Amino acid sequence: MQEKILKHNEVGVFALGGLGEVGKNMYCVEYQDELIIIDSGILFPDDHLLGIDYVINDYSYLVENQDKITALVITHGHEDHIGAIPYLLRQVKIPKIYANGLAIGLIKNKLEEHRDLKPTLIEYDEDERLKLGKLSVSFFRTNHSIPDSFGIVVHTPEGKIVHTGDFKFDFTPTGPDADYQKMAGLGQAGVLLLLSDSTNAELGAFTKSEAGVSETIKDIFTKIEGRAIVATFASNIHRVQQIVEASIATKRKIAVFGRSMIRTVEVGTEMGYIKAPEGTFIDSRSINKYAANKITIVCTGSQGEPLAALSRIAAGTHRQIKVSNGDTVIFSSSPIPGNQESVGKTINQLFRRGANVIINSPFADTHTSGHAGQEEMKLMLKLIKPKYFMPIHGEYRMLKIHSQIGIMTGVKKGNEFVMDNGDVLAVTRRSARIAGKVKAGNIYIDGKSIGDIGSIVIRDRKLLSEDGLLSAIVTINESTNEVINKPVIISRGFIYMREHTELTSELSSLVKESVSKKIKDMKKINVSLLKREITKLLSDIIYEKTERSPMIMPVVMIVE
Repeated sequence: MQEKILKHNEVGVFALGGLGEVGKNMYCVEYQDELIIIDSGILFPDDHLLGIDYVINDYSYLVENQDKITALVITHGHEDHIGAIPYLLRQVKIPKIYANGLAIGLIKNKLEEHRDLKPTLIEYDEDERLKLGKLSVSFFRTNHSIPDSFGIVVHTPEGKIVHTGDFKFDFTPTGPDADYQKMAGLGQAGVLLLLSDSTNAELGAFTKSEAGVSETIKDIFTKIEGRAIVATFASNIHRVQQIVEASIATKRKIAVFGRSMIRTVEVGTEMGYIKAPEGTFIDSRSINKYAANKITIVCTGSQGEPLAALSRIAAGTHRQIKVSNGDTVIFSSSPIPGNQESVGKTINQLFRRGANVIINSPFADTHTSGHAGQEEMKLMLKLIKPKYFMPIHGEYRMLKIHSQIGIMTGVKKGNEFVMDNGDVLAVTRRSARIAGKVKAGNIYIDGKSIGDIGSIVIRDRKLLSEDGLLSAIVTINESTNEVINKPVIISRGFIYMREHTELTSELSSLVKESVSKKIKDMKKINVSLLKREITKLLSDIIYEKTERSPMIMPVVMIVE
């Protein structure tokens, strides 16, 4: 970081992603000539990002300062924390990546698709302290919706900086307990700055325990007479294990559908997180060999994603699974904000096909969040007792609510910092200030291309999706300065040309007339000027006649 942003003894803390959004988490701690990165995640796009697969961070700052980078440390294995690692490695030299348990397996699995990348991937022990120069890192176990989730402590000469990772306080977890003693010990010893998960800042109470969900799922399974089809997040291995246990208890075989779900089950089984007797999982092609009440189908699509397995099942387009009367579909998830409409559509389609559908509700706890509610946020703040507080991982309103919770629980007013991606918080043992800004932004991934899909391309796609495209192809004889024949008008997504021959003929005539007038006085044909003229002419006329604004694409060809 430039000397003018940070003073020599200040520690810089900033996010390149994760503030003002739920996704693409990446936080940095910088001190003098050292830089530690925490997480490298992706963001799944909203509907308005047409054709975009996912969004990653702008790594410009890391590229410019890669000589300072000592490590990338991973809190846990969710995609919004590890999904962008291959893209980061293509642009930035990362000396070492540290992760634990399941996250190691998921990262290795991800890198199978990027075999040219060979990073140094090291498994950290939860009780070790990594010495990375003047800075060092230690860990404390938390509860979340995926095993092996950790908070991270960065030890700096100015004091401890604690990053909670994604967490909740689950006193009856399906895996190991969170390390409450370590958290309390940190608070006792003194913490300079806390960065804490804000995702559920609007939820007033404690998040429900996974144990309650497990009991509900087992109870539901005892009442299902036909096939059980369960949709959940592929990364929620605790939930997958609960479904496995319920299936075993009701003597059902399990078939897995959806690429990400298959990958999760493979990694989870290999690493011992998913436990089932041999023969429990069957080949997906053999589901019809078993009676309906002896089959569980586990699949992706709990968020109504158009190409996911459950969406195709609901639409009747899945090659192997046709829903019939007696099938029960369980949504072991809750809709992410923005997905309610597509989830609702999937549920309606399933009901139409005769399925019984069970969703998470006050009457059936088929899902619980992996993130802390307000009471758990208060408990974390009380345990850690930070001098300064920076809410992370959430949309702006969530960060704001969390900052107010911080003040309620003892953070001095003025010591809480609600920041945007790129804002640099400079802290010392005696002071904290927003010192400046580093470059932070969005990079769109479309297929295999990175970064050449900018906001202008997105805007163009939006225009095309709304009003379509109209192209006028004009051919000019260079020798005579005359338009040859009538210009060709082509429509894509604007009008059906066979039904609008009068309009297309009129547009062609007007373009020819306008271009002919312009080129009469030109010594040398100015193609750019002619294109602008055609665009303006067609835009005005089309809007006047149709009140629509298709994208206009003029093509001017010069022939001898």
